[in-house]
Amino acid sequence: MGVIILFLAFIAIIIVMSGIKIVRPWQRGAVEFLGRYIKTVNPGLRIIIPFFEKIRKVDMREQVVDVPPQEVITKDNVVVTVDAVVYYEITDPVKVLYNIANFYMAITKLAQTNLRNIIGDLQLDESLTSRERINTALREILDHATDKWGVRVTRVELQRIEPPSDVTEAMHRQMKAERDRRAAILEAEGIKQSQILRAEGEKRAAILSAEGKAEAIKKVADADKYQKLTVAEGEGQAIERIFAAIHNGNPTKDLIAIKYLEALEKMANGQATKLFVPYEAMATMSSLGVIKEIFGKSAE
Repeated sequence: MGVIILFLAFIAIIIVMSGIKIVRPWQRGAVEFLGRYIKTVNPGLRIIIPFFEKIRKVDMREQVVDVPPQEVITKDNVVVTVDAVVYYEITDPVKVLYNIANFYMAITKLAQTNLRNIIGDLQLDESLTSRERINTALREILDHATDKWGVRVTRVELQRIEPPSDVTEAMHRQMKAERDRRAAILEAEGIKQSQILRAEGEKRAAILSAEGKAEAIKKVADADKYQKLTVAEGEGQAIERIFAAIHNGNPTKDLIAIKYLEALEKMANGQATKLFVPYEAMATMSSLGVIKEIFGKSAE
């Protein structure tokens, strides 16, 4: 009798323990009573009626689905291999439990189908350079389709878009040719710019040299002109003083003769054929006999 009581007590403890459930912080629990949904419980210690109630736990953390690689034909009839990853989080545990039988398979097939549609509308070059555009378009489609499943698609990332090997080699050759062309253009532009700068420098140097020579010639001419003007002014002043001395006083014959001789010698320096001498000085100069001595017979 005591053994039976112990056995029944043990069974009772097991039944009571089966009615104690723990819901983790990242989980939500859907409580069913005899197969019918009655409520959703939050994290913590939960007690249910054994054999009559059941808690179905749902992970509310963000999760990822790996979309398997598949071959897709682009708009320009090039076959590329594409795969992607889809990140999602559950917003309604009830919908994800009762509105879709196999969510993982459903979202995988949905992603593959729409990925073929999106890339099929693009050229190969566009599909290779428009990853962000493809990601955004696919995320919007999946998010709208999974809304009734209580799921929100947070982001979609393409892992690779791989064209065939022959197309890849052609693209590499095209890229190399384009880079060679750009390098040749840059080199030609550099040579052109260098020649232009060199020509401008030579032109500027020639202009500065010509300006320097012209400035030097001008300074020399100005100095020579100034010197001649100074000599002429000095001679003119000397002649004026002599004439003034002749008309205003009685200078000695020697002084008059010397001053006239100095002036006449410069005036008749190999080029003059006629000389005009004041009458007052003729007698003095004749008495000294200097006219013939300077000019010879042409002065007679």
